[in-house]
Amino acid sequence: MASASATLLKSSPVIDKCEWVKAQTLRHTPPLSVLRCNPAFTVRASYADELVKTAKTVASPGRGILAMDESNATCGKRLASIGLENTEANRQAYRTLLVTAPGLGQYISGAILFEETLYQSTVDGDKIVDVLLQQNIVPGIKVDKGLVPLAGSNDESWCQGLDGLASRSAAYYTQGARFAKWRTVVSIPNGPSALAVKEAAWGLARYAAISQENGLVPIVEPEILLDGEHGIDRTFEVAQKVWAEVFFYLAENNVLFEGILLKPSMVTPGAESKARATPEQVSDYTLKLLHRRIPPAVPGIMFLSGGQSEVEATLNLNAMNQSPNPWHVSFSYARALQNTCLKTWGGRPENVKAAQDALLFRAKSNSLAQLGKYTGEGETDEAAKGMFVKGYVY
Repeated sequence: MASASATLLKSSPVIDKCEWVKAQTLRHTPPLSVLRCNPAFTVRASYADELVKTAKTVASPGRGILAMDESNATCGKRLASIGLENTEANRQAYRTLLVTAPGLGQYISGAILFEETLYQSTVDGDKIVDVLLQQNIVPGIKVDKGLVPLAGSNDESWCQGLDGLASRSAAYYTQGARFAKWRTVVSIPNGPSALAVKEAAWGLARYAAISQENGLVPIVEPEILLDGEHGIDRTFEVAQKVWAEVFFYLAENNVLFEGILLKPSMVTPGAESKARATPEQVSDYTLKLLHRRIPPAVPGIMFLSGGQSEVEATLNLNAMNQSPNPWHVSFSYARALQNTCLKTWGGRPENVKAAQDALLFRAKSNSLAQLGKYTGEGETDEAAKGMFVKGYVY
């Protein structure tokens, strides 16, 4: 039996949990019958080092993520706001504007793409993935299939997309993606129910494990929606519960913490609350949450903006970087990077450079905020406008 076990260990294609256990100094070694080592418990050895390297690259100083993974329907709403029809040609033109902004990689380390964009070329015929790599930006991919009603809950949602995820992830890796994104949500006005929190955490954990098995760094995103009149203390209370569940199930699914990135909501009052919070208050609550719930092994905390204005999202991020953190505390913004850029472009070819300048200004502002050096200089009234949308979907 011992000989057969040794042969199995030598030929196993995965990092064996038994080897990890042997390497530890255990004060109280349980009986052998309690130690049940399963080679399938951990990430494939061929990807473990690459996952850690990718995560560290995305979580590099002064840089963050450009979330440009809006579904075709949501991208259509953005285009409609500037009077453009929702066609593939118009989506291609806008996405080309974003990825070809000169020097974008100085401030942006990763770009989350929608499936169409991952396989798309720019208007000049260059593959978008290649353009990103030339900018020193890691391509990522949205892999969830959107929110649907959660039966048995208090009018809450769950995120679908686990069916076929392994094969899709393998194909995305082949196409050049190196990290993935899965967004699920928790609603405070609707509870949140224990069922909804557990479903969100379990779905994220299964997605994370599947992503790592196929070479993609999973961005773990349980968004706590801004919807509601609740105060910041209620948000903090719910966030503690959600993140406790998330990391419990990540551990249950043997996810490699060094090879993930998080995309949490900042701890703020509800968007409809009469009590507003200063950047310093948001920073204090959010960092207290992170220290209580997030292991230091996680390399990057890439905050979502969740409908905050461009300036508000940058100010809050800057406040969180006024002192050292165990993690890279940065951004993964969509509207909070693109809003002024989109309106400046307006669908007109002659406005492309001005729109790219607006994107670069916003990206640089958040880069400075990641370093704790943002001053607010040069901001416009447009950048200070809130972008909260009740019940927002992608």
